Amino acid sequence: MLRFEHVSYRYPSEDFDIIDDLSFSVEPGSFHCIVGVSGCGKSTIFRLTNGLLQPKAGEITVGGTPIGQLKQYCGYMPQRDLLFPWRTVGQNLALPLELRGGLSRAQVREQVEAALSDVGLAGCGDKRPEELSGGMRQRAAFARTLLTGSDLLLLDEPFSALDFLTRIAMQEWLLAQWQRHKKTILFITHDVEEAVFLSDRVLVVESTPIHTLTPVEVPAAYPRSRECLARPELAELKEQLIAILRKQVTP
Repeated sequence: MLRFEHVSYRYPSEDFDIIDDLSFSVEPGSFHCIVGVSGCGKSTIFRLTNGLLQPKAGEITVGGTPIGQLKQYCGYMPQRDLLFPWRTVGQNLALPLELRGGLSRAQVREQVEAALSDVGLAGCGDKRPEELSGGMRQRAAFARTLLTGSDLLLLDEPFSALDFLTRIAMQEWLLAQWQRHKKTILFITHDVEEAVFLSDRVLVVESTPIHTLTPVEVPAAYPRSRECLARPELAELKEQLIAILRKQVTP
């Protein structure tokens, strides 16, 4: 689904490549979490993938085709929901459909209503974003991402601003959505427990500049419940990942 081949990138204000000769691949239908300390370059990988940044060297392909030759090949959901306050929830969801074009107003409305129902927000299309709770806003943002029609979804710490209980509920909800829609998900987080619970494979940033993403398999089948995190092998995996990340943090 996604492949980086010897990709490098340097921010204009820096004197080193934050992404340095990075190669990795992601299989169709998989759920990968990228974990690393704050500022290590995780989000840079996403900005390169969605074309917001251009690599200094190397090639990025989706489905075997360079991304420069593709349109609407990925959906991107940032940490903040970025719902426009001057538009209703339904109008926010309609944005990717309007940008794509080729649909009548009735077709757009039908797809938006179906997406809202799919994420448990039926009847909320005429509300303003400020009328929704944090979890509801994130569900609306995820529905908007789905409406891009892309099979590859990039989710950049989408639950980090939520309170603890809402975050747990959203993690369980996201897994159900992933299993239902069969999308390929790359999910950035610095929360090791979140990564272990969600992903079938964790991609670990062990150093900056990022030369490699170390793959770590999660020994748990789907569907999952929170209880599985208490299993000895998952508790041990979580501690191993924490130990790797702690080495990068200077007291």
